[in-house]
Amino acid sequence: MEKPELKYCGIRSERDYELAALSQADYLGFIFAESKRKVTPGDVQEWFGRFQTDQKRVGVFVNETAENIARIAADLSLDVIQLHGDESPEDARRLRPLVCCEIWKALHHRGGTLQQMTQFESAVDGYVIDSFVKGMRGGTGITFSWDCVPLYRNQARHAKKRCFIAGGVNPETITDLLKWRPGGIDLASGIEKKGQKDKTLIRLLEERMNHYVSIPK
Repeated sequence: MEKPELKYCGIRSERDYELAALSQADYLGFIFAESKRKVTPGDVQEWFGRFQTDQKRVGVFVNETAENIARIAADLSLDVIQLHGDESPEDARRLRPLVCCEIWKALHHRGGTLQQMTQFESAVDGYVIDSFVKGMRGGTGITFSWDCVPLYRNQARHAKKRCFIAGGVNPETITDLLKWRPGGIDLASGIEKKGQKDKTLIRLLEERMNHYVSIPK
């Protein structure tokens, strides 16, 4: 199988950023919403200035106004905006003319998720499918039934959208997920120790992923 796109999310310190910037991740995610991993645009701007990387930048927002999202996206030259709250397709469409980057929508795995993907199809460029845990937006470290991954992957592929799988991915579970051929993988807590990104866990995860997949030369 081909290597899935890889996103390391919840970067919350300069040290986290440098570790992730030196990794094999394709996307680096920064949370600009209430969370234990929340960061400020000012801090992220400083990190970008001190350490350059070609990886794509993802800003994660929860029920934020389109104007604030657009301002932060422009200031930080974001490549992707990830809507991780209760945003509607109309909210995503309202944001579209204000930004010059991709828009993704995070959806929880539960009954009706495929229908939600259809509803957002004309409004977004990609999806993040995460575990449903009552009262939590994400970052739970809990998996869902990965036998559903092909359904999400195929629907996204048919619509020519990206599709990342999140929730409970770590060095111990990565090969189980890869069996279902996800198009993208999104993780935060799975590469952390004591709340910080961990070099050893990143290395283990990438070694196991690279052993499993074929990487075009």
